Amino acid sequence: MVDSDNDSVHEVRRIELAVSGMSCAACASRVERTLNKVPGVRASVNFATGVATIDAEPAVDSGELCELVEQAGYPASERTSLPDGLDDPESDRARSLFRRLVVAIVLFVPLADLSILFATMPGTRFPGWQWLLVVLAAPVVTWAAWPFHRVAVKNLRHGGASMETLISTGITAATLWSLYAIFWRPRAAAEPGVWHAIMGADSIYLEVAAGVTVFILAGRYFEARAKSKAGGALRALAALGAKDVSVVLADGSELRIPVSELKEQQQFVVRPGETIAADGLVVSGQAAVDMSAMTGEAQPVEAGPGSAVVGGTLALDGRLVVEAAAVGPDTQFAAMMRLVEKAQSGKADAQRLADRIAGVFVPVVFAIAAVTVAAWLLMAGDVDRAISAGLAVLVIACPCALGLATPTALMVASGRGAQLGIFLKGHQALDAVRNVDTVIFDKTGTITTGQLTMTAVSVAAGWERDDVLAAAAAVESASEHAVAIAIVRAAQPLSLSEVTGFRSAVGRGASGVVDGRQVEVGKPAWVARNREVPRELVDARHRGEASGQTVVFVSIDGVVCGSIGVADVVKDSAAAAIRELRERGLRTLMVTGDNPVAAQSIADQVGIDEVIAEVLPDGKVAVIDQLQARGRIVAMVGDGINDGPALASADLGLAIGRGTDVAIGAADIILVRQSLETVPQALALARATLHTIRVNMVWAFGYNIAAIPIAAAGLLNPLIAGGVMAFSSFFVVSNSLRLRSFARADIASGAGRLDPATGMTSMPTSVDPESEVLGRQ
Repeated sequence: MVDSDNDSVHEVRRIELAVSGMSCAACASRVERTLNKVPGVRASVNFATGVATIDAEPAVDSGELCELVEQAGYPASERTSLPDGLDDPESDRARSLFRRLVVAIVLFVPLADLSILFATMPGTRFPGWQWLLVVLAAPVVTWAAWPFHRVAVKNLRHGGASMETLISTGITAATLWSLYAIFWRPRAAAEPGVWHAIMGADSIYLEVAAGVTVFILAGRYFEARAKSKAGGALRALAALGAKDVSVVLADGSELRIPVSELKEQQQFVVRPGETIAADGLVVSGQAAVDMSAMTGEAQPVEAGPGSAVVGGTLALDGRLVVEAAAVGPDTQFAAMMRLVEKAQSGKADAQRLADRIAGVFVPVVFAIAAVTVAAWLLMAGDVDRAISAGLAVLVIACPCALGLATPTALMVASGRGAQLGIFLKGHQALDAVRNVDTVIFDKTGTITTGQLTMTAVSVAAGWERDDVLAAAAAVESASEHAVAIAIVRAAQPLSLSEVTGFRSAVGRGASGVVDGRQVEVGKPAWVARNREVPRELVDARHRGEASGQTVVFVSIDGVVCGSIGVADVVKDSAAAAIRELRERGLRTLMVTGDNPVAAQSIADQVGIDEVIAEVLPDGKVAVIDQLQARGRIVAMVGDGINDGPALASADLGLAIGRGTDVAIGAADIILVRQSLETVPQALALARATLHTIRVNMVWAFGYNIAAIPIAAAGLLNPLIAGGVMAFSSFFVVSNSLRLRSFARADIASGAGRLDPATGMTSMPTSVDPESEVLGRQ
């Protein structure tokens, strides 16, 4: 990390603390302020996940940070490993809340009925009716409401306040006032004077105290259930990892050990139905591997000797012996988990604002409640109305929805994205995606497979296609050139003879003797030197080169008898993905270092709007800079080392996950699957998440802005206030849970129209007749 003031470089390390006991965004804000007071520490606390993410200088001790957090009233411990898929604290909390909720409901129903009866029909009161109400209410306002009282007392002891402080104060105030009204008011009523004028109210609020407890317990219960579901995708991912593995010993026997003890270069056995324990290479065996958990791909992939396999995937059939190449935290599975965790720990600007508001919200609410009571007493002299309005303000003002608005949406979206092979690194992707109007693609390995494939074979009259291909492949089997590999791969179904006398002409081709015949394969000019070339082969060469293929000629015993075309073929998913992007109003470009003819051919096949060819890596950055200078918001899709600078320079970087570490490190969104259909799907997921956050924030801010004045005006019964307050947090979490069903958002296109499904303004689909970028090829 570079300090801009003195340009010195400071090393930082990442510390994560698991913080428990946080009940609302105000708690998270308090923990964050406590940590950020420590010199050399920059902390961010996520209320939804209960994790404090800290960037600290090496001298900072994590144990001291835990002590500081505990002094603030919240137990904390350093988190050294990712979730194992078994722990679900929200589920445990939900069960505890449910028990208290059931008892509270059972007692609240008769309490509410009797309170209404006794208030409206005083003649129904019988001796001891007060004690009956107290007996019904006491367990609710004490035992059932104890989680709120406990946190409130703890906060008070540490000089702080949270949402629980408001709730506990409201319940306690309603209960104490009711006890006074029931048992002591008759004596006060007989005494004239100021005290009687102040305290001479008729209402009893035991049912309000119990009702608020019921509604808030219900809200917290459903919130805990929803948060448990929100983190379900991450736990499901964590649970996919193998727990133990059978390693192959030196004598060929097998030993079952915990997967944590597996070492690199050890060989292990994978049987049908078992999870592959680590990344590695198949040594022997054949099996179909289900990659859906890691990539979202529905079709199994065949794995055999030499195939790379990924930990966390499932062997469906067959038996594999795999040599471990990456274990533990170095596996792709662990990297995926870290990406999901990172996405959930970030905060968007709107959430930081919400956290700051929540940090000062509770004392402000107490002040508003006090002013409300005083104002009602001075203006109306009505103690009942004053107490009711004050209680309503205390109960209705809940900052929890503010704290949940962004992290719950990110939690659900990152988990769902991981299931689809899409990894949002955090809020940066959401902040950038809202206005993206241009998508730039690298060519090799992104639009194309990155692997040469034989695309055409033409032979002269009198020659058989398979004979010519088999002879060429026999010679090329001794070469390691990319063109040679493509020809040999295409000829695998044929029976190949052994080549003798192999010679390589660097930059031109190769030759050798196959079945007693001299065979040459290479560049047309070299093979056809001083030889007659049949017209059909000349035409085949021209057709191939015009479409961007690399064409080689084949001669047997000095006779030019065939031409073979190879090319880096377009991915099957490319055309559909780019068509979908264009339908959404996004402009598409391809920037490549390849020659203009080959690049334009690829662009024509997939429908790219514009091609910029023969561009060096720094030239890609220059192209992005020019587009951004024209006001374009640019997304870049790439996979190679040379794409890293461009991915970092773009407003939004999307890296193909099987690309290089440089590309993955520079990108904002990682696409694990090779299919380009994940590009529009990733943009749709990011937009849907952004829309969900916007709805959450509008509700959270709007609710508090509107509800407090209504309560202060005496227009809101405290009982209803409790229900509305509980519903606010439930709404935010439930709205976020809708992202669990995300598959592919249908985003309508149209110039300047706001899409209600995503909150995005679509861009026009027209393409400028002039090139957007200077130097168009």
